[in-house]
Amino acid sequence: MEPVSTGSLTAFLKFYGAAIAVTLAIAAVATVVIMMRFPRSPQEWAVGLICTVVSSLAGGSFIIVRWGLHEWVTDIWGMIALGGFFFVCGLPGWAIVRWTFNFINRQEGKTIVEVMREIKKVKDE
Repeated sequence: MEPVSTGSLTAFLKFYGAAIAVTLAIAAVATVVIMMRFPRSPQEWAVGLICTVVSSLAGGSFIIVRWGLHEWVTDIWGMIALGGFFFVCGLPGWAIVRWTFNFINRQEGKTIVEVMREIKKVKDE
């Protein structure tokens, strides 16, 4: 029986190291966002958590793929740096969703034409 090759072991450790770095970054950003902007209800808490996780994963992944930062997955410091991208990208996610829903709530009862006029008015200012 052949021993486990170091190549597959290294790939295994890199994958789980990246998964741990991403998970820690997302947990940290979710904690920071929810503690700074305390949710008004349990539903808002769940929405905040989901939006923070999704924006962290999508934004961090976009930055890594767009600028080819995959090569940083060579040691622990590269993993920490990539985790920082996931952290930073998660911060604006909850704020953007909250602003969007506040705008939608203010438009309650208006027709689509009135909403479009208001958007156009804000755009022209």
